[in-house]
Amino acid sequence: MQGKSKDLHYARTSVYSLRYHLIIVTKYRRGVLVGPVKQELEELLRSLASQFGMKIEEMEIMSDYVHLLVDAVPKYSISSIMKGLKGVTARMLFMHHPEIKNKLWGGHLWQPSYFAVTVSERSEEQIREYIRHQKPNQVKESKDNDQIT
Repeated sequence: MQGKSKDLHYARTSVYSLRYHLIIVTKYRRGVLVGPVKQELEELLRSLASQFGMKIEEMEIMSDYVHLLVDAVPKYSISSIMKGLKGVTARMLFMHHPEIKNKLWGGHLWQPSYFAVTVSERSEEQIREYIRHQKPNQVKESKDNDQIT
């Protein structure tokens, strides 16, 4: 290999670049990720990402879904990462913000599914822009969505 690429990570037994675009959606698309709930969710996601050895490169939290662009390590599968992110954030947010349970029944914060796609260097900037520009789209959608105040 010639010079080191800034996008590659070098470990003892591997060279890798694992970037994912992840989307998680609240159960019933309820707009509960606002105010202090949103702030705590961002802190939790950053902390959990660090525990998984990941770096969050872009994050946008809307009232009913979260977009993440992450740089991951091969140690954990994407299903393990998502299980950890969704499980811990739900438990902590329900514990610290019990009012969100009024909008969600059945004890679930997140939809059981998630979206994950790999990101190439060619598509990375497009995905970054897409995540950054979620806010203007939310204004139109929020009129139809129940929000916690």
